[in-house]
This record gives sequence, structure tokens and C-alpha cells, in this order.
Amino acid sequence: MIRPVRSAQGPLGILDLMALPGTTAVVFDLDGTLVDSEPNYFEATRRLLTDRGVPGFTWADHQRYVGISTRETLALLQERHGLDSPLDELLAETNRHYMELARASTPVYPEMRALVELLAGDGVPLAIASGSSPGAIEAILSGTGLASRFTTYVSADEVAHGKPAPDVFLEAARRLGVSPADCVVLEDAAPGVAAAHAAGMRCIAVPYVPAQADEPAFATAGLLLRSGQAEFTARTAYDWLMGSARASS
Repeated sequence: MIRPVRSAQGPLGILDLMALPGTTAVVFDLDGTLVDSEPNYFEATRRLLTDRGVPGFTWADHQRYVGISTRETLALLQERHGLDSPLDELLAETNRHYMELARASTPVYPEMRALVELLAGDGVPLAIASGSSPGAIEAILSGTGLASRFTTYVSADEVAHGKPAPDVFLEAARRLGVSPADCVVLEDAAPGVAAAHAAGMRCIAVPYVPAQADEPAFATAGLLLRSGQAEFTARTAYDWLMGSARASS
């Protein structure tokens, strides 16, 4: 059925009355793209390191690890600071801290929520592909009211390699039952954009750290919004998706 679609600001316009082609699917990164969870991950990591005698972990330190999985981040920190605890123990403790913080507050970016609603209204298949644990993904989706929109999700814990490897995106496409070439990814970090490119998927890049927009991986995105969430709108993304879907059909 052809149906009108609306943004948070009102009708998208008569040219947008045609829904996205049925073969198009959209895969969202979670942290820093759909929800602003990075402050919670920063605080969880800071608490972990402080408890192990490594004070002074800063937001600037945390930004170096944006876009890679929690396990890979902790492996790098374990090596850097000579932490004796097994990686699985560090991961479990970090996840405990994170879940406590996430349940208290994890905001959804308003324009991202608006885009999700537009796509869901069109019946577009949606998925999450994230470096977070399955439990963290479930907690975020439940706490933000997005669980009904994302019944398909993939954690880096469920595949062989996290981003920048394409594994989470390829698994998301498999679970959705679509070709990678028919998927569009929304990402905030260079490793995720690189992973989307390696998976053969189109990408809308919304840098969480706008100063990193010149990193080579971002140049592979079909649409790069260099100022990040400050520049992103549901209308901009939806219009690009419409044009991209028509061009690939």
C-alpha cells in the first residue's frame, strides 16, 4: 500500500508518498547513533579502571574507543594498563556498571526516533547491529520504548569479529532475510562505517565526534553529515534513502 509519511515537522511532501522499495532494509548502530549511551559507557569504564587502581580516565581517552566493541576496548585497556584480571571478568564488571547507568537514563536522539517511526510506518525491515552485549541491547530497547520497532538485533558478542569487520552487519542482513546490497546502515564511528563498506552496504554516517569526520573511513559513506547529530534530521535521511533506493533498483 502507498501511504503518506510524516516527519516530526509535518508531511514530507507529495514526492515522498511512495514508500521505500520492499527490498530495502535499514540497519542502525546503537550506541552514539540511535541513543546517546557513550556517556554511560565512559562512566562504566572509568569506574572499572578506578576500582583497579587506574585513576584519571578522561572523556578524551574514551573517545579513542568509540565505535569498537566493549570487549575489544577492554582488551586494549587491559594491555595498556597491565590489568591482571581476566578479560571476561573485566567485561562482566563493566557491563554491571553500564546496565545500572543505562536503566537510569539512556536518551534516544529525537530525530533518530522520528526516522525509525517513518521507516516502521513504511514497513521497512529494521535491525540493530551493535558492539554492545545482547543484554545491554535488550535493556536499551526496552527502556527507550523501541523494542517493538527492533525485533532483530545482533551483538558483536554473537559473531567472530567486531567492527571494523563486517560480521555484525552481514549477520543482521541474514536475519532480516535480505541481501547486503539492499541494506543501508546508519553509523556514528569510523570502524562502523568501514564495516558497512566491507559488508557491501550503503551508509549514512553521523559522526559522534565531528572532529573525526576527516578519517578515511567516513569518505566511503554515501551520505556524510559532518556535524553529526547537530546536522542530522529524519527528513534528510529519509530523502536520501528514497533516492538511494531508487538508484539501486
